[in-house]
Amino acid sequence: MNSNPKTDSPGEGLDIGALLKQHEGRNYDLHTAHVNPANVRTLKTIGFDRCYVRASGPYLWDVRGTKYLDMLAGYGVFGLGRNHPEVRRVLKDFLELDYPSLVKLEAPLLCGLLAQELKKRMPTPLDMVFFTNSGTEGIETALKYARCATRRPAILYCDKAFHGLTYGALSINGDESFRSGFEPFLSDCRKIPFNDLEALERELHRGDVAAFVVEPIQGKGVNIPSPGYLREAAKLCHQHGALYVDDEVQTGMGRTGRFLAIEHDGDVDADIVVLSKTLSGGFVPVGAVLCKQWIHDKVFSSMNRSVVHSSTFSQGSFAMAAGLAAMDVLDRHRLVEQADSMGRLLAEGLRALVPRFEFLKEIRARGLMVGIEFGAPRSLGLKAAWTMAHTLDKSLFPQAAIIPLLDKHHIITQVAGHHIDVIKLIPPLVISAEDVKWFLTAFEDVLVQLHSFPGPAWDVIMNIGKMALTSRAR
Repeated sequence: MNSNPKTDSPGEGLDIGALLKQHEGRNYDLHTAHVNPANVRTLKTIGFDRCYVRASGPYLWDVRGTKYLDMLAGYGVFGLGRNHPEVRRVLKDFLELDYPSLVKLEAPLLCGLLAQELKKRMPTPLDMVFFTNSGTEGIETALKYARCATRRPAILYCDKAFHGLTYGALSINGDESFRSGFEPFLSDCRKIPFNDLEALERELHRGDVAAFVVEPIQGKGVNIPSPGYLREAAKLCHQHGALYVDDEVQTGMGRTGRFLAIEHDGDVDADIVVLSKTLSGGFVPVGAVLCKQWIHDKVFSSMNRSVVHSSTFSQGSFAMAAGLAAMDVLDRHRLVEQADSMGRLLAEGLRALVPRFEFLKEIRARGLMVGIEFGAPRSLGLKAAWTMAHTLDKSLFPQAAIIPLLDKHHIITQVAGHHIDVIKLIPPLVISAEDVKWFLTAFEDVLVQLHSFPGPAWDVIMNIGKMALTSRAR
């Protein structure tokens, strides 16, 4: 590509396919030079430096033609699978219409239609919808709404919570590894333990709380609350004049076998619900914030304040078309029900492995959101190996599972957080029983290797641990 537009003739324009082919395999060189060299070093250290060139449904293919099962789904973005043909068809048809977008001084039609569709799917009535470009922007919206509607300063959040990485969202992030170096944060944000109603009530009793922001299942660790916790938390909020904000960015859109994860806890009367990720099928960044009418009226209280909260790319027609297409696919293909059935199949298969393998502690699952927790073994030899790994690095042990899952079995997974021994599975909702079998067979093989000490799996742990120690020493 010649990058001098002043001297170049117009020619035939950019051929994106040719450009990709010309630079195929240069991903990590380019990122080292221009984007994020630290992340490149991390990916190379754990053997995740693959170059993917094709994607369809729950699968990816690399430059060598190797097929991978994607159990990460872009952190949950690709709930419909990658490049869903029906969403893609709608978007191609839409582009052919030359339809206007972002006129701004108008009320876009597609925005109203998507808002209407989202409201239909709420388990308790929510009246108004604001569209965002991401989940973290949705959380920022919810924080502004809560303080404006209640005229109170304090925001409550949970230990180990993850609500995004912009400043407001980071101010209510329960993981210090994300917060370090970015202080000071938004004032009057107070952390409480997750799944603890007494702690919540103590803070609410102070009378200054605008909102309690909570994930119905915590993404960092896949922590599932006790039955009734979410329902009672919402009631406590309302008794004390605070808002209950339901962060469904990762859990919503059918992932847990319900449209919203709060539906597993009965009638949870949320004041604000935040959605994103799967909302566009992965084609366009988009999110949505649904709230009760009285909250909306407090924020947009007059014509002078009719745009007091807005975003440049909010309500973009292409994003709204993608959202409508994604909702249609979710409904017609009964993907919420599929998430429930495939999630049960996956969880049952994993739980059957627990009695056989000492390192397996617990399987936490709701639909296709699954946490595999490792724990200290009983036998002396494996206990020594466990201690050695955690002495080298507290985040090390799960890497010994996800690395061979990728390298040997071509399955993409992730560790569920810093300094926890949990692997998280959030695959596309379109996975099949054959895909579940693929994963279970591979994971069983990995467990067999982990329980052979010393052995190749432990060589991997030692090598990565030594590199981590060297990196910290620098």
